[in-house]
Amino acid sequence: MLKFSVRRLLQLVPILLGLSILVFAWVHALPGGPAQALLGERATPARVEAVRHDYGLDRPIAVQYLSYMNKVVHFDFGQSITTQRSVTSEIRRRFPATIELTLAAMLFAIGVGIPLGFWSARRYLSWIDNTSMAGSLLGISIPVFFLAFILKYVFAVKLGWLPSVGRIDVTRDVRHPTGFYVLDAILTLDVGTLVDVLKHLVLPGIALGTIPLAIVTRITRAAVLEVENEDYVRTAEAKGLTAPVVNRRHILKNAMLPVATVIGLQTGLLLSGAVLTEIVFAWGGMGSFLEQAIFDRDFPVLQGGILFLAIVFVVVNLLVDLAYGLLDPRIRVR
Repeated sequence: MLKFSVRRLLQLVPILLGLSILVFAWVHALPGGPAQALLGERATPARVEAVRHDYGLDRPIAVQYLSYMNKVVHFDFGQSITTQRSVTSEIRRRFPATIELTLAAMLFAIGVGIPLGFWSARRYLSWIDNTSMAGSLLGISIPVFFLAFILKYVFAVKLGWLPSVGRIDVTRDVRHPTGFYVLDAILTLDVGTLVDVLKHLVLPGIALGTIPLAIVTRITRAAVLEVENEDYVRTAEAKGLTAPVVNRRHILKNAMLPVATVIGLQTGLLLSGAVLTEIVFAWGGMGSFLEQAIFDRDFPVLQGGILFLAIVFVVVNLLVDLAYGLLDPRIRVR
């Protein structure tokens, strides 16, 4: 397992290097520029050139890239042109919100999707199977922002059960040393704040987790249908093993490889920032942060934010690869 892990880690180096080059080139190929966005109506050729010189944007692209990567290896993503704040500190402040929202969405997707997909396959063509497949198709088809507005209207406006925006009630005066509101409430044993934070997580978590839920359900169903016809499953049933043992040890365990792949990909995508969900629920995570940077043509924020999220996505996929080694020992020796 150690050899397998080291090999996967070494493979990350060229991937991350290539990602950094692509992100840097893509950001600098965008139309317009930070100087025009920063100066607005006051932009004149002389002022634009002065701003470009101040931020080193008039240097050769290769020199800019090497200078930028020298900062990145020291965990310095530069400084925002519009706010003059450190990009690293902004990421540190906003990324916990994205992690909490992603975990809530994926817990919802996994907790409902895997059991639903499993029992749909075990009750193939029954009403459970047909209903779950129709529901998963509907879940994939509904736009996230539309579902978010429906959830807000029903559960926040009409019923008043759940809050509609933000991560916590604005009237609460509590500190958040880690940036993870749920964790902070647990560490301080503040039950009232914990309940409030969890209530704020429900609607955006469901809205964001609907598409992963539909995908996990369908992949689980397909994987279980394939595995349950294998010889080792029929042998286990012929030996007289009980249904729970067959389901857990022989069917579900061997069907988890494709499911783990989907879970990893969906987690990486959600960690990249759910722009629409964050905007609808005023969440303040990475998605809305990068969305504003695009409008401002804030190159350091775009470069740092996109590169950071690309690294997160690659690391998540590395964890999925390592999970393969745990789920199927044969993969470790390849």
